[in-house]
Amino acid sequence: MNNNKFFAKTKREWGSPHEVERHLRIKVAVSAYAYEIKDDPIMDDSEFDGLCRKVKLNKKTGNKKMDEWFINNFQPYTGQWVHNHPNRKGLNRIYKFLKGRRR
Repeated sequence: MNNNKFFAKTKREWGSPHEVERHLRIKVAVSAYAYEIKDDPIMDDSEFDGLCRKVKLNKKTGNKKMDEWFINNFQPYTGQWVHNHPNRKGLNRIYKFLKGRRR
């Protein structure tokens, strides 16, 4: 399975609104991590920009700590915010998983 299948567009039928928003934020964060930290983009800039525009900071995800962090740090015009992400270890785990699937 390639990354496109892993990051397949989220259908609105899948999950609750907070699950859909959480999934979107994870995709954006892993993509920013791959580009900014690993210098290994997993999607092109226009796709990343489009995902960033879909992030709705006023939507709750069920994780109060991460909701607050995104409100205070996320900037849709850059991926630099990922340097201060509170769960970079988790982002690295997902990145490694995806990297293994790209081979």
